[in-house]
Amino acid sequence: MAESDDIPPGPGSPHADPLGDPFLRTRFALPARPATFLRRARLVHHLDQALRTPLTMVNGAAGAGKTLLVADWAAGLRHPVVWLSLDPSLGGPGMFWAHLLQALRTHGVPVGDGVGTPADAGRVPRTLLTRLAAQLGTDGDELTVVLDEYDRVGTPEVAEQLEFVLHHAGPGLHVVLVTRTEPLLPLHRYRASGAITEIRNAELAFTPEETVALLRRHGLRLSVQAAAALVERTGGWAAGLRLCALAAQEHLDPEAYLKEFEAGHSAVADFLLAEVLKRQPSATQDLLLRVSVLERFCPDLANELTGRGDAEAILAGLHRENAFVEDLGHGWYRLHPLFREILRAHLRERSAELEPRLHLRAAHWLGRSGHLPEMLTHGAAAGEWDLIAGALVDDLAIGQLFTGLRTGHLVDLFSGMDPAAASPAADLVRVARDLSRGDLDHALARLGPVRERLAAAGPGGTAAGRLGCALLEALAARVTGSPQRAEDAVRTARELQHELPADLLDKHPELSALLLTHLGSARLWAGDLDEARAALTTVAATTGAATALPRADALELLALIDHLDGRPATAERKASAALAETDRYGLAEGAGTGLGRVVLAAVAVERDDLTEARDLLDGTPGPAVHDPVTAAGRSLATARLLLARGRARAALEAAEPVVPAAVRSPWQRVHTAQVASSAHLAEGRPDLATKVLEQLGGEHPVLAVAAARARLAAGDPDAALGLLDPAGTVVGAGPAVLVRATLLRAQAAHTAGDTATARRLVAQAVAEARHERLRRPFREAGPWIGPYLADAPAMGPGRGALPFPVEPLSGRERDVLLRLAQMMSTEDIAADLYVSVNTVKTHLKSVYRKLAVNRRNDAVRRARELDLL
Repeated sequence: MAESDDIPPGPGSPHADPLGDPFLRTRFALPARPATFLRRARLVHHLDQALRTPLTMVNGAAGAGKTLLVADWAAGLRHPVVWLSLDPSLGGPGMFWAHLLQALRTHGVPVGDGVGTPADAGRVPRTLLTRLAAQLGTDGDELTVVLDEYDRVGTPEVAEQLEFVLHHAGPGLHVVLVTRTEPLLPLHRYRASGAITEIRNAELAFTPEETVALLRRHGLRLSVQAAAALVERTGGWAAGLRLCALAAQEHLDPEAYLKEFEAGHSAVADFLLAEVLKRQPSATQDLLLRVSVLERFCPDLANELTGRGDAEAILAGLHRENAFVEDLGHGWYRLHPLFREILRAHLRERSAELEPRLHLRAAHWLGRSGHLPEMLTHGAAAGEWDLIAGALVDDLAIGQLFTGLRTGHLVDLFSGMDPAAASPAADLVRVARDLSRGDLDHALARLGPVRERLAAAGPGGTAAGRLGCALLEALAARVTGSPQRAEDAVRTARELQHELPADLLDKHPELSALLLTHLGSARLWAGDLDEARAALTTVAATTGAATALPRADALELLALIDHLDGRPATAERKASAALAETDRYGLAEGAGTGLGRVVLAAVAVERDDLTEARDLLDGTPGPAVHDPVTAAGRSLATARLLLARGRARAALEAAEPVVPAAVRSPWQRVHTAQVASSAHLAEGRPDLATKVLEQLGGEHPVLAVAAARARLAAGDPDAALGLLDPAGTVVGAGPAVLVRATLLRAQAAHTAGDTATARRLVAQAVAEARHERLRRPFREAGPWIGPYLADAPAMGPGRGALPFPVEPLSGRERDVLLRLAQMMSTEDIAADLYVSVNTVKTHLKSVYRKLAVNRRNDAVRRARELDLL
């Protein structure tokens, strides 16, 4: 005979509930935990706090793992635990309290006969509640009562009665509510007095590490990285993960299934559709299916998609019920990611033709409401390319294709643009897309026809479109080395800005920043360094995320100007500031030109840190847009590094790449000639070194020093000194140039036997080099300089020693050292430099090693002795 679920009456207990039905034992039994159940220590530890508060609430969505979590925890308690699983049939107060009394008796908790028993399913005497409260938790023993699925009976009357018993019971009573919704209890009072323990959806979600452990219990192996992707997709939802694991066990390649499973056609979908969607009224089901096309939504947007006006109440109710609708604040919601994926699949199966119409409705609403990024996404999903290209151009947001913050998303979005989209705006966006991803041939071929179409439109053509075209013209001028074209484009842009609303221009500070950066780069290429510096300095002074990438770009170009002027310390500071900008705003690797690292590499060569220079050049990502300034800078830095390593022939080849440009750059020619001259000297051919420089002609401090070096090597010290006349070309040059000029005069004095003058000039060169930490000029000078360095007491011990650490500090190591001197802690340094504490510790160890010290104070003292601070 089958065992009955009915519970035989115990002494003093009723035979049946108020409706006359027998009590079912399954309502009072702790649920069994499956063999694959995973105990999560962090949640068990949190539940242990329930023993210190009268009320605990475990509130989560269907399948969040609430019941099994509490059952596993309760099974481990040493004091009595009373379990009652609820359902709607127990919703009446009489039914609820009759079953709770029976649960107490079933679990051996003594309930005196004087408490009584409800006789009416719909009501319960107040005296019963009073007598029950007087008996619970008052004998000094602990008692935990778990009410599972409380949301199914949580009527206002039952909630008020439960609050009464909780308030008047003894301190040993602990009530645990397992619920999908917020119970109708005065939770604010419990929170204010610290009398409640709460575990909610976010805490119930599995972590990647817990997911790995759960899958292992199902006999599956998955890396933490792959598990993290699965957690992101499922939201860490317990039932979703378990259902995925069960389905994966039936798959030929379980690991591949877990990485790529289609949620819309799985047991997960069946669970959510049955447990969440089909439980809702038809209007709510319709709303959920329609908003599944949205990443986030507010009631007004939901009403736009449904054509009704009831979204606000429906969404608030769904959130209260934990029906996989999350409140983002400020009136916005989103669906649980897995639920959304399943709903979208369900929508496509039921009404495939509806989805693009919903996207289009959403795009129009979002456009009217000023939510351009989301408008573009939904317009693209609807296939309305002309619409969204026009929106991007009219909003002056076309520059965002070049700011790094949304560049990747916009390029990906418009990569799918239908070739049939033929509006001027669509053509303009195509050019911007191609420029952004480095497809210069297509971009430059399309730019002319677009310009002509916009010009032919006359007054009907939008000023926004023509301004966007001027921005692309400025960028095209920069990448083709066309300074006059850049000047014309920026002039046109400034005229068009007067035709546009000031508030619209204020929304997009990146436009002016990009225009000036492109103009500054073109001027730099043309050799107009002062005008370039003026434009770039304006951009470098901007603030905010929108201009972060052009600001970093401008700082890198300013750093190059300082390097060309022979001012490595200033160049290093600006290049480091540029890298800090990209780090601060989390811009993707390769978002900029990479010129900052090139300049830092050139500075490292000047300081004779050849390993760091090589690492910087090797680690410089290829720019998306091929800029002749960056290309020339990289070639020269590489050539000088090769020269420093004694590879003269390779240096010659590296310094003379073909840099496509409309005009030749004066400074590129000067510095290329200087490298070539140095390479010929390294090979013992001073005649060729002189010839290279004479062919170029003109006056420039770098050329003058290079020519003097060649003449000195050719045995003509008088001609060399004539080129280095203190009142001549080198006046006003930077330290890197002046130090070399001073050392050449010292070498001429040494050759003439005037050791006193040579010694004085070497000491002067050391003093000039110390602040910039220049070492390469002393290496280049040759063996004659060794005795002079050894004789100078300020130059450090040992024959031939240089006046600096044996191994120079890197830029980041100097940043750390500077903050050490400011008495900053390791944690403060890490925060200030936007790096981890471990990274700072690594730099500190390197600083200590290079300065031959073991402590912070000694490092600062030694650095001051060496004029590093």
